[in-house]
This record gives sequence, structure tokens and C-alpha cells, in this order.
Amino acid sequence: MAVDWRSLYPFRSHEMLLGGCRYHYLDEGSGETLVMVHGNPTWSFYFRNLILAFRDRYRVLAPDHMGCGLSDKPQDYPYCLTTHTSNLVQLLERLDLRDVTLLVHDWGGAIGLGAALQVPNRVARLVLFNTGAFPPPFIPWRIRACRIPGLGTWAVRRLNLFARAALRMAVVKRERMTAAVRAGLLAPYDSWEHRVAIEQFVADIPASPRHPTWQVLADIERGLPSLANRPVQLIWGMRDWCFRPVCLERFEKLFPGVEAHRLTDAGHYVIEDAHEQIIPLVQRFLDAHPLQSPGMS
Repeated sequence: MAVDWRSLYPFRSHEMLLGGCRYHYLDEGSGETLVMVHGNPTWSFYFRNLILAFRDRYRVLAPDHMGCGLSDKPQDYPYCLTTHTSNLVQLLERLDLRDVTLLVHDWGGAIGLGAALQVPNRVARLVLFNTGAFPPPFIPWRIRACRIPGLGTWAVRRLNLFARAALRMAVVKRERMTAAVRAGLLAPYDSWEHRVAIEQFVADIPASPRHPTWQVLADIERGLPSLANRPVQLIWGMRDWCFRPVCLERFEKLFPGVEAHRLTDAGHYVIEDAHEQIIPLVQRFLDAHPLQSPGMS
């Protein structure tokens, strides 16, 4: 019997063509613009509770990276940080989004902050959830196992183990992973072909400076102080085995005086574990840092 997850995702789809491929995004509400950028192996569904909470007061956009969610999943595509960042920049530019507040998670941090460095005039505020935007200080063994030649591909693309394991390993409050939530998170990744981006995200994690994405991340980290004059909020699930507290502390050094919230009973999928706490935290942050020119978004 099919599980109904679509009732949890009551949004209208939008899309644009990027290089001949469909790039899917949500665009809900009106007012100041919030752009929510997901990581791997999630998609815009991950932000559903925040979108529902904020769309009555804000314009909320949430793209699906190419190969993810409801975007196209071409098999021969340059799935890498540089391309995903370029796609997000094109979204910001084509829709002429201004005074944007970026809310980013997991790989969305590197993608979103990389985009902010390319078009800083479009970004006004930053909210970071369990993410990184620097060469990784470590790669957990669970992820390293998914990079073993042959075996990793079989596990990620044939068995969907990366996305399935996250349903248990990335949350603390297992009861939040209802059948409908599990079905929604997994829905776009229902075949070998549809899991191509999940595998490529894993492969794009640089283990050494020899990997081309290492330098891309190093350049992003080097540029982050130029964004420090913007309001920045960190919201961290402290029981995350992937983006551990050391990543939070690194951002605190990069953004002196940053507003940081440590959620002791939340894991990597921090919004699944703690959206009831997160929504008022984000709202107070937005209220405390009003835009200089409201209505420009």
C-alpha cells in the first residue's frame, strides 16, 4: 500500500531550464525573500515545516539541486560543488532576488555560501544548520564506506543505503520518521538512475588537496570573512556525527559575534528533530535584523 507523503508537501512546483535540464524549485508566499538550500540526500521536502511556517509573512524559495528532488536527473552531468553553486546563482539572478536570507543545511552550506560570495549584493542575512563551507576536518567512516570503488556504488545506487541509513542515523527523535516522512524523503530516489546525484555528492567530498573540490572549499572559507558584516545565525543539532560541533566552532571563528544556538537533543537532520524550536529562533533573528530597504525582495 502506497504511503501518502504528498499531503506533507502541499506546494506548487516551479522550474527553469539550466543547460537544457529542468531545475525545480518552490516559490511560496510574498514579502522579504528566504531561500532554503538543502544538502545530500535530502531535497526541498526537508524544509517543508519551515516553508509552511514562514510563507504567510515571507516569500520562501527552496530549489532542488540538479539530480535531486523533482529536478531532472541527467546521467552524464558535472555533479560537483562548482556546478551546483552556479545553478543557485542563476536562480538568484534570473528571478532577480534581492535582500535574500539564505537558510542552508549540509552541502547547502557550501553551495549557498559559495553563491553568496559570487553575488554578495543579493544576500542580506545567513542562517546555517549543521553544515560546512571549508575542506572537511574529517570524513566519517560511514561516508568513507560509500566511497569504496564498486561496493560504494552498489550500496548507494542499487540498495539506496545512503538515503535509507540517514532516516535512522541523521535523527535523534526516531518517532519523527513516520512512514509518510520516510516516504517523502526517499520519493525522488526510487531507482539506480535517480540516485546518481546522491553518489556524486559523496564522491565530491574531498579527502585531500588533490581533489578538485578541496580548493573550491578552501576558496569559499577564505572568502567568508567578507560576509561577516551580515547578520549570521547558527542553529546546530549537537548530536550530529557528520557535521560535529567542531564545524560549528569553526564558523564561530569565521563569524565573530555570531548568534549560535546549540540544540542538545537534535542530530544532523536538525529541522526534522527540532522544527518547533527552530521556527521561533529564526523568526526572532529576522525580527532582530530588519532589512535596510524592506520590500526590495
